[in-house]
Amino acid sequence: MQDFLQYIPHRPPFLFIDRVLEESENTIVAEKKIDPTEPFFAGHYPGKPVMPGVLIFESIFQAGAIMMGKRIAAAGKIPVLTRVDNIKLKHAVHPGDTMRIEVTLKDLLRPAAYMAGKATVGSKTAVTLEFSAMLVEATK
Repeated sequence: MQDFLQYIPHRPPFLFIDRVLEESENTIVAEKKIDPTEPFFAGHYPGKPVMPGVLIFESIFQAGAIMMGKRIAAAGKIPVLTRVDNIKLKHAVHPGDTMRIEVTLKDLLRPAAYMAGKATVGSKTAVTLEFSAMLVEATK
């Protein structure tokens, strides 16, 4: 694991980022190797396993949360998803694939961030979407 864990509250088994590959002021590129032993593959779908779309979305959201944490971190606050728009599912993600996750910051109105994300496998786009998140007080 890299230092990105200090910027998000997510931990295994609900962590869908393995490493951050690139960062700039308004973009982040991360990677997730899709482990064939993930328990969700047993039921989605038996004999023809496919990563659930919502988990692909979650990988994009987590990359965005890392970017938010690094750009506008505030003590005691965590990023929380507030909106998702324009979801397009274009290609399946299978066991053994390596997913590349890219998020671009479109607008920042503290404490909210408006972003666009994409997940690809090889040269094929799996998912595109737009989303927003806010920093909120962490509760225990």
